[in-house]
This record gives sequence, structure tokens and C-alpha cells, in this order.
Amino acid sequence: MSEEEPRTTHEAERLGPAPPVPALASEDTGRLRRLLGMAAMDIGPLRRHRDYRLLFAGQALSFFGSMLTYVAIPYQLYQLTGSSLAVGLLSLAELIPLLFTAFLGGALADAVDRRRMLQLAELSAALAVGVLFANALLDQPRVWVIFVVAPLMAAVDGFQRPALDSMIPRLVGRDELAAASALDSFRGELGMIAGPAIAGVLIASVGLPVTYAIDVVSFGASLAALAVMRAMPPPEDADRPSLRSVVDGFRYAWSRQELMGSYGVDIAAMFFAMPIALFPAYAERFGGAGVLGLLYAAPAVGALIASATSGWVRHVHRHGIAITWAAASWGVAITCFGLAPNLALALVCLGAAGAADMVSGIFRGTLWNQTIPDRLRGRLAGIEQVSYSSGPLLGNLRAGATAELVGVRASIASGGILCVVAVALVASALPVFRHYDARVPQ
Repeated sequence: MSEEEPRTTHEAERLGPAPPVPALASEDTGRLRRLLGMAAMDIGPLRRHRDYRLLFAGQALSFFGSMLTYVAIPYQLYQLTGSSLAVGLLSLAELIPLLFTAFLGGALADAVDRRRMLQLAELSAALAVGVLFANALLDQPRVWVIFVVAPLMAAVDGFQRPALDSMIPRLVGRDELAAASALDSFRGELGMIAGPAIAGVLIASVGLPVTYAIDVVSFGASLAALAVMRAMPPPEDADRPSLRSVVDGFRYAWSRQELMGSYGVDIAAMFFAMPIALFPAYAERFGGAGVLGLLYAAPAVGALIASATSGWVRHVHRHGIAITWAAASWGVAITCFGLAPNLALALVCLGAAGAADMVSGIFRGTLWNQTIPDRLRGRLAGIEQVSYSSGPLLGNLRAGATAELVGVRASIASGGILCVVAVALVASALPVFRHYDARVPQ
């Protein structure tokens, strides 16, 4: 028998049993499996809940299309005006209607069928993008159309997000909320990677009209998914939508320092260190529309990595301090982005910023969903939307105005430094938020 042939049974008996695997190796293997299990994203909510799967899939396709428009609008405005300040002012124009509709949308989400409300919002958004498509077909697209339609889309978002966010706690179990938050973030980051990257290619190759048209079509996926989901009527003890009900939501939020801290830290971080309004000007230095897509996609790549390895978040219970560290890390990464000497390093810094923002978002979402009563869920979702929308929108205005005075790179780097200082001040002023522990009953 040659050496390559397998041993016979008698030879195996003569040579005796194979030596046992060392215990240390088995322990190392088990430890590695545990580490991988902690890192792997929990997809259990998708397996167990049909309506959550439908909502997840429909919103994934719809959000992808929305990200095409998200890139196309500021790019088109910058091409028409040549001004970063104009792009920043557009953010201010979007914030004003959002401040009203988010609170109204939150009150409505507590008093009507949330699924039906989301359907109407998605249909309205599709019509608004259709107007942008028609404007882009003109030989001379009108700047005023962008300044009218973009705020209208922000107003529609004020109705859409409270309805969407308040649906999640109804679709999954309480112990699955952290996993659902990570999954929703993962879905969003996929859209934020693919959408901007493909938007840059589409704008450069087939133009703005086709880019807008694809977004209009993408809303069909969300509307189809919502059509086959079960109705989601308001809670039995729901308040009627009114100014008083909105005020009650504010009173509840104000009574919860941990909630106010999650809002305040995020607003501070985004106000001082949001660089998106400067992306069109930054991209001009490195190649135009194609580079613009990379700038938008880079934070999403980092966020996607963070959410894909988010299994560990269920083991963290000090959500306040986790949000604080993540927001400060965002500021550090944005500072490095502003100081980066080349495009490659700049993209790496944006990726790190996106990862930090994702971690912050997961813990903020978990804190909100685990502690807010269902009867207040819509109104608090409206307040949350204002908190996580006003910071970036005002931050874009700050970045654009500062860039006009000191330049693009200085605007970005100084904002990152101020972000770290502001986050530290907010957290230090709110000890209940800083010491919040999910294991302690609220």
C-alpha cells in the first residue's frame, strides 16, 4: 500500500486512536465563535415578522430612489448658482416647514391608521419628485422651483417619518427593538451607499431628468408593500390630534432628561459638524459629479460596516454614555476629513464619521423605542424627527456660510472641533442622560 492510500482498520487499531485535540485549541475556537456571534447582525425580526419584512423591503427600494434625488437636488442647485451658500439656504428653507409638519404628523400618527398615513405621504413625495423631473427637462431649469419643491418634500417627510418610526414597535417584540434598529440602519446605509454612488454616475452619464424619474418609479415598491400589510389603527387610548396633544408630547419629552439628552447631543453634533452642503464644492476640486457620489457614499460605507457588525450592541446598557462617545467620535472624524491632504484619506475619514453616527443612531433609536409609551409614540417620533433633522439642516447652513468666509476646508475642520466641545458640554449638563442604564426600570 502506498503512503497516499488510506489506512486500513487494522492499521488504525495498531497505531491507536488519534491524539485528542488540545483543550486550549477548543477554547480558542469557542471564543472565536462567541466573538463572531456578538458581532454578527441579528436578522431575527426579519425572519419572524411578515409585516416587518414587507415594510423593510418596500422602504429599502423607496429610500434608494430618494437618495438619488438627495444628491441630485444640491448638485443641480450648485450648477445653477455656483454658490455653496445657496445650497445651505436650501437646507434652511427645508427646515421651516418640517418644524410644523413633524409635530402635526406626530399627533396624527397617534390618532389615525399609521399604515394609511404612510401611504399618503409616499404618494405625495412621488408627485413632488415628478415636478423636479419636469423642471429638469427645461432648457433653463428654474431655481425657484427647487426652492419651492424641496421644502414641500421636507413637509411631506414631516408626516412620513413619525408614521414610519411609530410602526416599528408594533411590528416586533420589545426585546427585538435593538436588532430592528440596527436592521433599519443597515437598510438605510445600503441606500446611502448605492444611491449616491449611482446618482453620481447617472447625473454624469444620462443627466438629471432620468435620475429624478428613477426616484419616482421607486416609490411604487413602497406603495405595493404597504398595500398588502395589515392595517395599523391607533391605540385604544389615543388622544385626538390637537394643539394640546402636541403640547402633551413636549411635556413628556421634557420630563425625561435621558430623552432630552439624546436629542441635544445629536443636534449639537450635526449643527457643528455637518459638511454635506460643502460636498459639491469639495467635489469640484477632485473631479466633479463622480467624486460627489463617492463623498456622499463614504459615510454610508462606514455606517454599513458598523451596522453589519452590530451584534454587540445588545450587550451595552449604558445608552447615554454610548451616544455621547459616538457623537464626539463623529466630530473627531469630521475634523480629520477637513484636514485630509488627499481624496483617499478624506473618504476614509468620512467612513469613520459614518460609523460613529451609526452607533449613535442605534442607541438613540433603542432608547426611544424601549421607553416611550405607544400612545405617545407618534408625537415623540415627530420630536425625534425635528431633533435629527434640524441639526443637519442648520449645520449645512452653518457650513455654507462659514465656507464663504474662511473656505471649505477650514469650515469643515473648525466645525468638527466645535462638535466635540458642544457634545461634551451637553452631556456634562445632563447627568441623568449620561448615567442612563436600560437595565433600570423607567
